Amino acid sequence: MSFLTLLVLAVALGTDAFSLCVGIGLAGVKRRQILLISATVFTFHVFMPLTGWFLGEFTGSLLGRTAAAIGSLLLVYLGVRMVYHTLQNKGTAELHAVNFNTWGLFLLGSGVSLDALSVGFTLGARQADLVLTAGVIGVVAGVMTAGGLIFGRFLGSWVGKRAQLVGGLVLVGVGVKLFF
Repeated sequence: MSFLTLLVLAVALGTDAFSLCVGIGLAGVKRRQILLISATVFTFHVFMPLTGWFLGEFTGSLLGRTAAAIGSLLLVYLGVRMVYHTLQNKGTAELHAVNFNTWGLFLLGSGVSLDALSVGFTLGARQADLVLTAGVIGVVAGVMTAGGLIFGRFLGSWVGKRAQLVGGLVLVGVGVKLFF
């Protein structure tokens, strides 16, 4: 596989993380959260192809369905909660940053990197350089995650309180899309 093909594959795998993180960024994130979320997505996008390589397609599809459902429900919950709090606080204009605990970061990272699990299995069958492939996929996903968070944060500060409502709706939409 050429390096250009690998980059295109990595960008395709990072689009879920980017779109989801725009929604999270709209709700408001701090610099520390941008680094933490980006590092989490990077780590999962490196280890998921490696896991796919070693565990095979059967385990990947079994784990993928369960983790995808849980991750999707978490996103819908976060989105509904953001929309609810935005509608409850009509008079205030301050944005509240989204907080992720360890479990939330795990679900976020695994949810947006599940497709990398099956890609790892496929690339293993094609005898691709797995370490290079996993590294490039991880770096691109981490950069796209940070880009989505920063872009969402910028839009959130520009649009104001309505950004939290839009961010919540984006999270619900992405969660529903990932579920089906």
